[in-house]
Amino acid sequence: MLAPGKQPIYRADHLLIAEMVAKGSRVLDVGCGDGSLLQLLADTKAVDGRGIEVERERVNACVARGLSVIQGDADSDLADYPDDAFDYAILSLTIQATLRPKEVLEQLLRIGRYAIISFPNFGYWQVRARLLLTGRMPVTENLPEAWYVTPNVHLCTIKDFAELCEAVGARVERSVAFNSAGQKLGTWVPLTAHNLLGEKAVFMLTRRWVDPFSPLAGSGLG
Repeated sequence: MLAPGKQPIYRADHLLIAEMVAKGSRVLDVGCGDGSLLQLLADTKAVDGRGIEVERERVNACVARGLSVIQGDADSDLADYPDDAFDYAILSLTIQATLRPKEVLEQLLRIGRYAIISFPNFGYWQVRARLLLTGRMPVTENLPEAWYVTPNVHLCTIKDFAELCEAVGARVERSVAFNSAGQKLGTWVPLTAHNLLGEKAVFMLTRRWVDPFSPLAGSGLG
């Protein structure tokens, strides 16, 4: 619980995700952690939010702050949700820690009308430079654990993720790459530059055609 008058500090990818979500929509946050994104969406977009988190302590913390969160695993429990159960299925900085990223992405696209995924970019120039100069797996602010203890078992670049979207038949409605300060790279910048200069990325995807006059379609495009 925040002290009176103290403003929360939100992750850059959470703020970008919030820009993409329509007010009053139904949201599933997979791997919701401490519930920061769900809280942000509840406060700013009045969403009907649900969360799934693998760690019991984090689930308890979310429930204690009034969030609707259950314990579950993205790799095994998403199949229990019906088709189109949510307007948005969100996975923030988690897909690289899943055992089967392709299957998880396919489930997100099935469960939500939109899937929103954020991830660290292993093609970022600082990561490349550390690997080149040291000959060792990079340890950075965004990838702080050594290779033998990290939960990130499927790291990818922005180009890799774009290819995965094609492989699962997903349409990219919006993609944003940003640097360590949370500043977005221009949409006019080619993918190769995003792959080099973007420290992280957020993709909003859909598997099916969406009515352009829908309030959901107008929330995050452009």
